[in-house]
Amino acid sequence: MKKKPLPLLEKVLITGIAAEGKAIAKYNDMVIFIPFVVPGDVVDIQLIRKKHSYAEGKAVYFHEYSAQRVEPFCEHYGVCGGCKWQILPYSEQIRYKQQQVTDNLTRIGKIALPEISPVLGSEKTRFYRNKLEYTFSNKRWMTWEDVQSGKTFENRDALGFHIPDMFDKVLDINECWLQEEPSNAIRLAIKDFCLQHSYPFFDLREQTGLMRNLIIRTSTTGEVMLIVVFYEEDKEKRNALLDFIANRFQEITSLLYIVNQKANDTITDQVVHVFKGKDHIFEQMDVGAKHFLPLRFKIGAKSFYQTNSEQAYNLYTIARNFAGLSGNELVYDLYTGTGTIANFIAKDAKQVIGIEYVPEAIEDAKVNSEINGITNTLFFAGDMKNILNAGFIAQYGRPDVMITDPPRAGMHDDVIGTILFAEPKKIVYVSCNPATQARDLNLLDSKYKVTKVQPVDMFPHTHHVENVVLLELKTNGYE
Repeated sequence: MKKKPLPLLEKVLITGIAAEGKAIAKYNDMVIFIPFVVPGDVVDIQLIRKKHSYAEGKAVYFHEYSAQRVEPFCEHYGVCGGCKWQILPYSEQIRYKQQQVTDNLTRIGKIALPEISPVLGSEKTRFYRNKLEYTFSNKRWMTWEDVQSGKTFENRDALGFHIPDMFDKVLDINECWLQEEPSNAIRLAIKDFCLQHSYPFFDLREQTGLMRNLIIRTSTTGEVMLIVVFYEEDKEKRNALLDFIANRFQEITSLLYIVNQKANDTITDQVVHVFKGKDHIFEQMDVGAKHFLPLRFKIGAKSFYQTNSEQAYNLYTIARNFAGLSGNELVYDLYTGTGTIANFIAKDAKQVIGIEYVPEAIEDAKVNSEINGITNTLFFAGDMKNILNAGFIAQYGRPDVMITDPPRAGMHDDVIGTILFAEPKKIVYVSCNPATQARDLNLLDSKYKVTKVQPVDMFPHTHHVENVVLLELKTNGYE
């Protein structure tokens, strides 16, 4: 049976901002979620999905533009899935992020809260990322303008970003505003070389082709890492491309390659080969204290590091200030990653114990302590819910402070149970997802009260916001 076409709704007022960077409108009793519009726009909405109480749609005609709206600065806006909020002034982005944190903590957390501090905005709102990943595809995403032009496109090779929710569709990127040069220049030069020499771009459905991915990492020290990921093993073509890159871009200090023949793009289980330079770059971060040299963090191809370097310093400073360390505390740093927070606070603590799931990250954490002359850290690799238990605490000591920075899904119930058992005087909870953070805060509420809340914007022009919360142990279970 042929489905009945969904209706076109005319002259609908956009009234607010919703989750995932979309906006919200109401039509009769139905809530509609729409991307690439802002509150105050009046649009015709073509529904593309309809449920009982809500629907999703796209704006197909603008009757009025909102007074809030600003011109997007990126030519790929509206097709690329990134930077959806660039049509909002940055001050408005911050306001909506503040509301997002407040709504999540109050509606999901359902706990007593102090006044939530204003979001700490990012000084850089463009070119703020230190890492970007691109995908090669032999089936470039055709924009509406391409389709309407009636042209025949014989070559559809692309090097760019995945279209949202379409794993096999890639938008060819001309200029990206997220990472400083030489990022755009490197990507475009590699694409041109591959086209001129007929290098086959990857077919994401058929899993064929030579060129697969490109990863560019930059740092505040001026170093540049380039990782070229091939799908097929072709030494002659590989070396020709890498020689071209090495000669064209002398500023690349770490030129690496990977041959990944798996079905997915992850490189954590892949062998990384050095073609030229070092197998790492360094990031540098001032600890903000006299008589202490800046910290240096070694970053390899697989290392995790906050992608907004300048805001990472502000984030870690807030976490350290919330912890209020005097130099006598035992601190547990949960989900420590490469030990950035652990090493950042180590000078102010008696000892810091970091726990992380990824073994390679823990090795990086140990190296980062060593190169900075830090001797009061211990790091352990393994599943958090399995490592952090009563036996671990009995062996290494009951923490005075716990810092936790979990993934977007938040903390496992077993981890929360162990935290409640350990009863540290303070918990500093750093989150990239205030919704799951709010859920966890509700579970911790039996023994802890929230005393400080500080949101931090790490990703301008997106809906994402980090949030740092200080929890303090209630006396005998009471405030």
